[in-house]
Amino acid sequence: MGTSIIEKCHISPPPNTVGQKSLPLTFFDIVWLLPPPVHQLFFYNFPHPKSHFIDTIIPKLKHSLSITLQHFFPFASNLLLFPSRPTKPEIRHVDGDSVALTFAECDLDFNHLKGNHPRDCNMFHPLVPRLENAFKETNDIVKIPVFSIQVTIFPNSGITIGLTNHHALCDARTRYCFLMAWTSVARHGTNEFFLSNSKWVPVYDRVIQYPDSLHDVVLSYPLFRTLDENYKVPDQLVQKVDRVRFTLVLTRSQINMLKKCVLVQLPSLGYVSSFAVGCGFVWSCIAKSRVRVEGNKGEYEVERFFCVADLRGRLNPPVPETYFGNCLGPCVGPTKTKAITGSEGFATAVEIVAKATREWVDSNSIQGMLNDPTTMLETVFMQVPSVGVAGTPKLNVYDVDFGWGKPEKYETVSIDYNDSISVNASKESSEDLEIGLCLSAKQMGAFISISKAELESILQSRAF
Repeated sequence: MGTSIIEKCHISPPPNTVGQKSLPLTFFDIVWLLPPPVHQLFFYNFPHPKSHFIDTIIPKLKHSLSITLQHFFPFASNLLLFPSRPTKPEIRHVDGDSVALTFAECDLDFNHLKGNHPRDCNMFHPLVPRLENAFKETNDIVKIPVFSIQVTIFPNSGITIGLTNHHALCDARTRYCFLMAWTSVARHGTNEFFLSNSKWVPVYDRVIQYPDSLHDVVLSYPLFRTLDENYKVPDQLVQKVDRVRFTLVLTRSQINMLKKCVLVQLPSLGYVSSFAVGCGFVWSCIAKSRVRVEGNKGEYEVERFFCVADLRGRLNPPVPETYFGNCLGPCVGPTKTKAITGSEGFATAVEIVAKATREWVDSNSIQGMLNDPTTMLETVFMQVPSVGVAGTPKLNVYDVDFGWGKPEKYETVSIDYNDSISVNASKESSEDLEIGLCLSAKQMGAFISISKAELESILQSRAF
């Protein structure tokens, strides 16, 4: 059977709580108009029958979502483009706007899906929803739904909650605030506890300061000319992928040993974050596995590491932590494949990641990005092999508890369609790293073998 639909519905904020509101897109939102949506998937143990799910969980989620949307109205709104007008894109809410919510049933093996071992990526795709289609409101306005949810019951085993959002809606921090608010309302039945905890309440003021001309510079960039009346949100889920999904967990003790290894080889590097060590280790092992499977196509082949950093605390003046929207800056580290596949490849990869995350988000680099966004766009959309990063260990996805327990597993399904990895705090400890990868079965086999051997070699070394 696979996956079958139990119910499809649309959830709006409670009547007369939002009304008509508009939220203009900032420069930091507009640069995310083109990339495909973000797909997240949470796994929860739920040893109850389908009837219990229908009678208790469905009403609870509908009610709590409606209450939450009055505080996070953009999730129930539409993104508006104005192809024939010089009007900036915006998110607009009117009475009746809603979030598409699907309830489904699946007969796949829940325990197999939530594991860390290699699993077929295609099994996850029916568990995350698609965004509803863009449509024309008038001849010169294109409306684009920005958020959808799917809740799937595996009878007597578990529940998954799949979320899909247009990246122009918000970044990971805003999405996390929404989830913490929704789960609070689901657990307590009201919004009182959420509202008393100001660290999740969104700030809608457009407080980021930069020249208005930045919008025009970005929208005139060649790739953005597709934002016309025929605009469609890229739908990745229609494509099958020949990949498997695997989760690598690096414990705090392993990370500390990896740090020591790097600093023995590169003592001048100074402080090295757990994020840089984890990403550098995985990036180097991915490159080595690719060379093992595909051969060395040239010792001077260029590739790069790419991630984004939250700029809320780095802008001048700083932006509130609960600022609603995107507030991200790119961190890019280019190199030659040979540099990260040699005997010192791991240390070199960590050095590149550390420098990229340190140098690209200092005040001068941020100001340079605002003064010359074209250079930033050319860097972001550069067509070279890249290992990107989705997620952040600073936001603990395993705290997303709707009232039946914390997640058993978290997956970023959208990395199936690009060369990104996911990096999050681990389920067992927020000091451990949980890193998700999607590679061909052959390359994944090579990656697992190489990463295991390298980790054992480093941990068993007497150099420390």
